[in-house]
Amino acid sequence: MEALKQILPLLLTLSLAGLVLTVGLKSGPGDLIYVLRRPGLLAKAILAVEIIPPLAAAALIWLLPLEPVVKAGIMLMAIAPVPPLVPGKELGIGARKEYAYGVYVAMALLTIIAVPLVFDLAARLFGHGVTLPVRLIAATVGTGVLIPLGLGVIIGRLAPDIAHRAAPWVYKLSMLLVLLAFVPILAAIWPAIQDLIGNGTVIAMAVLALATLVGGHLLGGPADLDRATLAVASSVRHPGIAMLIANTAFNDKRITAAVLLYMLVSMVVGALYKTWFKRAHPAPRVS
Repeated sequence: MEALKQILPLLLTLSLAGLVLTVGLKSGPGDLIYVLRRPGLLAKAILAVEIIPPLAAAALIWLLPLEPVVKAGIMLMAIAPVPPLVPGKELGIGARKEYAYGVYVAMALLTIIAVPLVFDLAARLFGHGVTLPVRLIAATVGTGVLIPLGLGVIIGRLAPDIAHRAAPWVYKLSMLLVLLAFVPILAAIWPAIQDLIGNGTVIAMAVLALATLVGGHLLGGPADLDRATLAVASSVRHPGIAMLIANTAFNDKRITAAVLLYMLVSMVVGALYKTWFKRAHPAPRVS
C-alpha cells in the first residue's frame, strides 16, 4: 500500500506530462504563440481564465454559508487554471488548433505569476496569513508543462513524421495513465467527498462552473467555436495545482476532497454545456 501511494503521484505526473508532450508534437509553426502575439485575444483570455473565476468564487464565498473547507476548495480551484486536458477537450468540439494551443500556453506561462498573486490576495481578503512561493508554482509549471512541451516541439521539428504518428498514441496512453492514477486517489478520498455533499455545496460549485463557462463564452467571440474554446479553458480548472496548494498551505484532506468534488461537478456542468453547444451549432454537413 505504501509503495502504491508513492507510485501514484509519479504516475499522475508522467501522464499529465504526456498530454502536454502531445500538444508539442501536434503543434504547427506559430500555434503556441498565436494568442501571445494578439493582445486583444490575450487580454480576453486573461479576463476569462484568470480573473473572472476567482472573483466569482469570492462572491459565492462571501454570500453563501458554506463550510470553511468547501470555501477553501472552491477558491483553490478558481485560482488554478488550464490543466493539460484542456486542449484535447477543446479540439473535441472542433476548436481551432492555434487558438486552443495558444490559450493553453499563454495561460500556463501566466500561471507562474498569477496563481501566487491571486492566492495571496485571497488569503488577505479572508484573513489567512498564508503565502505561496512563486518558485513552487514555477517548478510545477516548468516540469509539468514547459519541459514536455519543449520536448514535443523539438521532436516535431526534427522528425515531423514520427511526431505525427506518435502523437495519437502518446495521447491515448497518457489518458489511460491519468485514469489509472486518478481513480485510486478518488476512491481513497470518496468518503470525505460524500461528507461534503449537502448544505448547498454542490449548487454553489455548479453556479461557479456555470459562471466561468458564461464568462469564457461571452469573451471568446466572435466565432462560435472560439467562444466554446475559451469557455472550456475558463471552466476546466487544474486539480493538481489546487491540491498542491492545499497540501502546502493547509494540509487538510477535506480541502483536497472539496477540490475533487468541484472537479466532478464542473465536469458535469461542462458536459451539459458541450451538449448544448453542439446542438445549437451543429457541424456543417460534408456533401
